[in-house]
Amino acid sequence: MKRFEVCSGATLSLALFTDVTNSKELLDLLQGGTLEPESAFLNAALIPDVFPVLAAGYKALMSKSRDSLATRTLHSELVYNYSGSKHISESLKRCGISEGTSYILAARFGASDEEMEVLKGLINGIEIPLESLESRADHALILKHYKISTPELQVSSLSDAIVCRIAARDAL
Repeated sequence: MKRFEVCSGATLSLALFTDVTNSKELLDLLQGGTLEPESAFLNAALIPDVFPVLAAGYKALMSKSRDSLATRTLHSELVYNYSGSKHISESLKRCGISEGTSYILAARFGASDEEMEVLKGLINGIEIPLESLESRADHALILKHYKISTPELQVSSLSDAIVCRIAARDAL
């Protein structure tokens, strides 16, 4: 688990898990609004680096500060912003977890160490270092989802291409 300062003292804690066996139960808790502590679960196969997640987190915090969340919670806003799409349900399905997801990035804004321990206890899987994201990312799936072309990757990184889409979504 690592904690990052995202904006004016606000933090985002991230923990990466593999071999997760209870994603269906986690999804049920999320959809039922009964997940405690409230958190976001992202499909880690779509994440090549923490930077795009932090950019999505910043954007979610800005939306909250302006009382303009597009989704019900700050944590679902994080998943929505990560997708780069304007379609909320599609974004949550594509970038969030599904019943069969076994590779998960858990995220919580303003988490205490105790809350992160509780969160880790909810996930039946093996915690691995965040540095594993790059080597375990599904590059073909990322390229398809974000419609990233080969010429674009010749002048920027995969992570930068995702951040551009996150930042530009509202302008398009």
